Amino acid sequence: MDDPSGAHDPYAVLRNPDYRWFIVSMGLITLGLQMQGLVVAWQVYDRTGDPLALGLIGLSEALPFLGMALFGGHAADRLNRLRLCMASTLSLALCSALLVLFTWRSLSGPLARAVVPVYGIIFLTGIVRAFYRPANVALGTDLLPKELYASGSTWRVSVFHTGMVIGPAFGGLVYAWRGPLAAHFLVMALLLCGFLGLLLIRYVPKPVRPKEGSIFASLGEGLRFVFSQRLLLGAISLDLFAVLFGGAVAVLPVFAREILRTGPQGLGALRAAPAVGSVLMGLTMAHLPPLRRAGRTLLVCVAAFGATMIAFALSRSFLLSLLLLAASGAVDNVSVVLRSTLLQMVTPAHMLGRVSSVNQVFIGSSNEIGAFESGVAARFLGLVPSVVFGGCMTLLVVAFTTWKVPELRHMDRIE
Repeated sequence: MDDPSGAHDPYAVLRNPDYRWFIVSMGLITLGLQMQGLVVAWQVYDRTGDPLALGLIGLSEALPFLGMALFGGHAADRLNRLRLCMASTLSLALCSALLVLFTWRSLSGPLARAVVPVYGIIFLTGIVRAFYRPANVALGTDLLPKELYASGSTWRVSVFHTGMVIGPAFGGLVYAWRGPLAAHFLVMALLLCGFLGLLLIRYVPKPVRPKEGSIFASLGEGLRFVFSQRLLLGAISLDLFAVLFGGAVAVLPVFAREILRTGPQGLGALRAAPAVGSVLMGLTMAHLPPLRRAGRTLLVCVAAFGATMIAFALSRSFLLSLLLLAASGAVDNVSVVLRSTLLQMVTPAHMLGRVSSVNQVFIGSSNEIGAFESGVAARFLGLVPSVVFGGCMTLLVVAFTTWKVPELRHMDRIE
């Protein structure tokens, strides 16, 4: 807990041994999945040379995620959340094992240029993520008292982005040093270690509130709750469109090779840069009391994200590009923490899984749909104009949200 004297204690959540194991497990799983994202992207681009093929990776994961996310939220509210996380993690490890097998079989011969099986495995990964994400968010909330939600969100986001720092950089190094087969095998090992971390959590499930009606009535209850909360809906929508239009992660392999003239190691650094900025910002926020004028801060940070994407598109310097991506990660961290804390504070415990799944439909899928949008835009508008267009659209989204959801602009402290 926080200090009884009222002083902010940034390490209170880390004194909870179950939450520590939760954080360790989540960090290992994030590390593995971020490595996998880079390795798959470089592997597909190396075989096709087509930016649209990179966008199709995101689409392959987003479509099943969108179709199953609400059912994953329902499961998180009806089943043991820890066991659901464990089953999902094992399934992610199995998908990674399939990538190992395919990569091994396609090192030479007729499959040497094939990418369709990769899309199929990523499709399966999207289904599993639809169940893992809401269960993970709800489990992390269950392990903490309400007064530590904000601090827990800050640490969880920081650890997540630490995995995003190390994962792409390490993935690029392993790919360059030992090739995609070794990289995929390491991903599988990290996911299995994440599963072992979950085994060490002592978790007593909260009683499930009995509810009559069909599964679709249950899903509808979660949707109605989100759409009845204008403040929460405004924050979620803001991030959805910012990520949808503003992200450039999917086309980073093209920037790395065609504009910045670097290889998989440089791509790993570019992929890691936003997370470096995010981690530094997260560590800073963890040692500060809850932000005041939280709504205005959220709007400014999303606008700054769009501006850094425009500047990144115009950069021709590898170092400047790294710094701009790091800045984008720093401001993105603030918006993620504010949105996550708001969601936990306003959502009843028995609905956390379903509301988290609605949030993931908005935010989680926007990363993959945004990746597809980036690939399509790069194909038809050109690489640099497509990213500039996305940054400008993000700025327009911020202006529109500021106008249509004034209560978000006036929101003060979240605690």
